Amino acid sequence: MSAIVSVQNLRKAYEGGFEALKSVNIDIEEGEILALLGPNGAGKTTLISTICGITVPTSGTITVGGHDTQTDFRAARNLIGLVPQEINLEPFETVMSTVSFSRGLFGKARNDAYIDGILEQLSLSDKKNSKIMTLSGGMKRRVLIAKALSHEPRVLFLDEPTAGVDVELRKDMWEVVAGLKASGVTIILTTHYIEEAEAIADRIGVINKGEILLVQDKADLMAQMGQKQLRIDLAEAAADIPDTLNAYNLTRADDGLSLTYSYDTSGERTGITTLLNDLQKAGLQMKDIQTAQSSLEDIFVGLVKETS
Repeated sequence: MSAIVSVQNLRKAYEGGFEALKSVNIDIEEGEILALLGPNGAGKTTLISTICGITVPTSGTITVGGHDTQTDFRAARNLIGLVPQEINLEPFETVMSTVSFSRGLFGKARNDAYIDGILEQLSLSDKKNSKIMTLSGGMKRRVLIAKALSHEPRVLFLDEPTAGVDVELRKDMWEVVAGLKASGVTIILTTHYIEEAEAIADRIGVINKGEILLVQDKADLMAQMGQKQLRIDLAEAAADIPDTLNAYNLTRADDGLSLTYSYDTSGERTGITTLLNDLQKAGLQMKDIQTAQSSLEDIFVGLVKETS
């Protein structure tokens, strides 16, 4: 894959010296879904706004489809669709007129068939003649996506697309995003929902305090950084962990009824067999054992803690 969006040494500073973005470098590959994770104030929205030309960078370069966003802004912006966090739609306009108007703002000729196709893709066909004020919150978010797609962009930015949306509608939105990817649109989304990134992203980017901590394939990230935990339930509570088990770095539950052992899934040996043998030698009787895989949330929290 080739990069359709390339950000090099991007910095954004405000009066007073606050740096919202600190020498950000990131390439976004054509046809992928990239999820950008980060806590509040991490710089997610600032990064999107700067790529889209809403915010002027202090230094650095951004290209979209080979067009520099500073020296060739119009050509770059024509390739971008942006769905903002806030729902800001004209309540008395119909869905069809709202989406068609956005297409016209980019100088595109009227094409009702194309707009109808977008509305059908977003399950809005039966609402095309409805006024915005009559729509639910989830439907309004779909209208925002339709507006962003109206001028046939190659790159779509979704800034917190499921904020304030219930779980069922959130999953519906994931299906919409997957459908957009299938049609050839490159998608970059920011989200607070870790499960959203796990469900639909090809790659994960983590940003904190204006710095990109990593951008990596989701599966590789889970394989390289994920760990498994073995929880050992004991027949009787252990007052403490015997010294003979110190090498395993076990964690004892507050009630002493279970021990947790973390191990690397990519290692040649997990150490589980010797651990179980040593537990018996230490006089600890096992009641049950179970394993759990580290989630993306665990990895994300760990990365953010390291930079805090």
